[in-house]
Amino acid sequence: MNAPRNSTSFANVTREEALKRAADLIPLLREHAAEAEAARQLAPAVRDALHASGLFRFLQPKSRGGMELDFATWVEIPEMLGRGDCSTAWNVANLVSHHRTLALFSKQAQDEVWNANPDALIAAGIAYPQGRAKKVEGGLMLSGTWNFCSAVNDSIWNMLACIVIENDKPVDWVQCLLRESEYAIIDDWQTMGMCGTGSCTVKVENLFVPEYRVQSMATALPGHHYKGTVENPNPMYVIPTSAVGGHSLGGCVVGNAQGALDATIDWIKSRSTVQGAKMRDFQTVQLRIGMAGAKIDAARLLLRNDCVEAEAAMVAGRAMNTEEKLRIKRNAAMAAKLATEAIDLLQEMAGANGIYRKSPLERIFRDARSAAAHISFSIDMQMTQWGLVASGGEFNSTTL
Repeated sequence: MNAPRNSTSFANVTREEALKRAADLIPLLREHAAEAEAARQLAPAVRDALHASGLFRFLQPKSRGGMELDFATWVEIPEMLGRGDCSTAWNVANLVSHHRTLALFSKQAQDEVWNANPDALIAAGIAYPQGRAKKVEGGLMLSGTWNFCSAVNDSIWNMLACIVIENDKPVDWVQCLLRESEYAIIDDWQTMGMCGTGSCTVKVENLFVPEYRVQSMATALPGHHYKGTVENPNPMYVIPTSAVGGHSLGGCVVGNAQGALDATIDWIKSRSTVQGAKMRDFQTVQLRIGMAGAKIDAARLLLRNDCVEAEAAMVAGRAMNTEEKLRIKRNAAMAAKLATEAIDLLQEMAGANGIYRKSPLERIFRDARSAAAHISFSIDMQMTQWGLVASGGEFNSTTL
């Protein structure tokens, strides 16, 4: 499952080196994409290579041997890996995110995970309504069923979100850190695409979670604080994941589209008609390539710019307002839409050639449609929420 404890420190790895390591892994990801899809989890060779490269730890604190890179890499590295395999990139984006979240937990929780194994992989169930907890002496009593726990079969820890209830009323929205022995995995990940993410459901019944393994995410509640900010003061860690969480996943979707464009261009260079005309000389082909490339570039820049602006706000000590956060969420949905439209353009142009399993476009197309179903990319939800606030309406969320 997990790699053995890795004593290697990646604290001196630069952004440029991390991106190079991600780019160097693209051929390996492409080679093992079908294997990951069939197994419904990371291919062992890929998982081992990601551990060796340190890319699971690019946002982990330097004090724990992680890279602690700037926040633009939240999009950039998943985007690069997505060119090889969207499912693998998606798992990396999630697992990296949970290292970043653990930096907000208590020092005792961080020590428990990272002192034992700084390479430990941590899954998550992020939907608060799927879990319920009540306060008991020394912690919480937790129950719930969480779906879409990506990479759960590769992980030895899990962060499960829940609502804390007192007197039939919600009083807090928290994440609970659990060992793999404390939850059951339901093998229900049978999907048309993104199969390699292994995003199975997990279940917990009446489990005691000690207080040090509980972290409130209800930033709107009076007196809210993250226990880990003294240990990890980098402003990058307090960028609201509720706003930017979809961007790392959006990076995967954009990388998937770039992979489709790269494959299509290679195909076009090798193709000619029965009359000997080169495909590249047809204006309809040129148009689709140009449109797809522009959509992909626009999506990439949209996501990256949001991350740069969000980090700049945190460095300046300025809290983002509701409109800004919803605008960021809106942009993630638009980026995914642009990337999916780019793939559609290329898939249509491929025609019958694109429906064979041997065609890279076949899996890329299925992965794009499956990834776009994520709630972060819901056009109906993300556009209207921002539109409401931009038009003078009110939007309230305890965790935004």
